[in-house]
Amino acid sequence: MIEASLKWADTNRFVGSASSQHSIEIDSGAEKTANSPMELVLLALCGCTASDVVGILRKKREPFTGLEVRAAGERASGYPAVYTSIHLTYLVRGQVSRKAMEDAVRLSKEKYCSVSAMLEKTAKITYTIEHSS
Repeated sequence: MIEASLKWADTNRFVGSASSQHSIEIDSGAEKTANSPMELVLLALCGCTASDVVGILRKKREPFTGLEVRAAGERASGYPAVYTSIHLTYLVRGQVSRKAMEDAVRLSKEKYCSVSAMLEKTAKITYTIEHSS
């Protein structure tokens, strides 16, 4: 079981930690002295799918030298303002075959990434893959 807790710090800032015992600041106010909860959702998606893709590329022995995942999300206009669409951009560096990268991203999206599976209940998730040497 994973557990998390959050404590109010000041104004609109909070400090949270989870089972791993690492702390993170969250800011729900306008000043944004830390990531907002909804920004953290996008970061969680990027982290989840990136770790899947890296693991799959390693298993395929693909010679990648870098991976960056970017997310852009649109939210509903009313409350709750859930994500309604998210576009992921995968920037892979190295001599990775297009097919290997497409397979890795597809497997992450369709099988492995728990964050993606949860978000797809409300958001359409699309992606593009960009290569650079």
